[in-house]
Amino acid sequence: MSVNSLTEGSILKPLMKFAVPVIIALILQSLYGAVDLMVVGQFATSGEVSAVATGSQIMHTLTQVVAGLSMGTTILIGQQLGEGKRREAGKTVGASIAFFAVFGIILSVAVGLNASGISTLMNAPVEAFDQTVSYVTICGFGLVFITAYNLLGSLFRGLGNSKLPLFSVAIAAVINIFADLLFVAVFHMGAMGAAFATVISQTVSVLISFVIIGRIELPFTFEKKDIRFDGSIIRRIVGFGAPLALADLLVGMSFLIIGAIVNSLGVIASAGVGVAEKVCSFIMLVPSAFSQSMAAFVAQNYGAGKMDRAHKGLAYGIGISFAIGVVMAWSSFFHGDLMCRLFASDEAVILSGWEYLKAYSIDCMLTPFFFCLTGYFNGCGDTKFVMVQNLFGAICIRVPVSWFMAQITPVSLFRIGLATPSSSLVQCVLCIGYLFLVSMKKEKKRVSA
Repeated sequence: MSVNSLTEGSILKPLMKFAVPVIIALILQSLYGAVDLMVVGQFATSGEVSAVATGSQIMHTLTQVVAGLSMGTTILIGQQLGEGKRREAGKTVGASIAFFAVFGIILSVAVGLNASGISTLMNAPVEAFDQTVSYVTICGFGLVFITAYNLLGSLFRGLGNSKLPLFSVAIAAVINIFADLLFVAVFHMGAMGAAFATVISQTVSVLISFVIIGRIELPFTFEKKDIRFDGSIIRRIVGFGAPLALADLLVGMSFLIIGAIVNSLGVIASAGVGVAEKVCSFIMLVPSAFSQSMAAFVAQNYGAGKMDRAHKGLAYGIGISFAIGVVMAWSSFFHGDLMCRLFASDEAVILSGWEYLKAYSIDCMLTPFFFCLTGYFNGCGDTKFVMVQNLFGAICIRVPVSWFMAQITPVSLFRIGLATPSSSLVQCVLCIGYLFLVSMKKEKKRVSA
């Protein structure tokens, strides 16, 4: 396997060649998570739907934290390959494996043993509390496999290879579908069955992926002795990844707070918003994919000193994802009920989900800008700014707006949902302003030189 160089030739072709597998992988990953809710929504009660919605929201937040931290590996490997330092890239892979193995085990045990407390903090409805605890406990102990999956994805995105992560998630998606149908539709295990299906599919996917990796030629020198705690390398990985992980944690917590606010409104509102969030995981796929692709694309070009090429790639990413975002906005606002119907059969839950989803339609036209921009900043290694703007959007905008809207009677899920596009708008302004600020500083240095 050769490195997929993102620093040579045309810009759009290698960018799309990298982004399309990422988009497909994210579709499968979203389907992978959505199938749990879809099957439970068709074969179980609203309480079970609420439990899976709340539990999966918790797990999504933790997964984002792992993904943010592992982005440090993507950035470091991408820059090393852009600089032609392939031996150093091999050492980075080894240090990443050692670090994330320990991190995944600690996180898995911590969440699995504290599922009841976490469910209480989430204000899970009484009718769904026990099921929520079961879901979080089972999936919590499976977090070690989520960590392994995200590490694999980060390693290969740093190499410019987005196909192996696609293959890995495809395996998980197929297994999860059949396991969900078996445990929920046939054995009637509800939320617990959905959780078992999730963990089993993750485990098999990771094991198969490791077998494949052991049989392919890697584009760097890697030896077993490289799998060790190399302090200097781990500090660089954590230096890049920790700000993103912290930001993702607090952003996720802001959504969990919104979930807790909605959960206090009853099981129908809880289930409805949970359904809407699953729909959102699909309509936000393209900007999310371009954010990941932009990080890898820019990291290699940053290492190679080709920032003009990185800027052009940024423009392409924003343009393509915005065009698709307009279509997603129209679909979710005017036909959100059809989307929600895929995940629930209760008409009240469907209408609640659609009401919340209408607010997200606005977000579809904002995320292409700040998602691609944050991917650009990540690729440059400027993860501290990404952390700051994410924290500002989550803590200073999203949480206060959602709380304020929940105080207005009668309570409207649409108004509560406006907290998200409000945050996105502010983050867009911050990212665009910072990009111009950085560009102006570089121009002044060039002129003075």
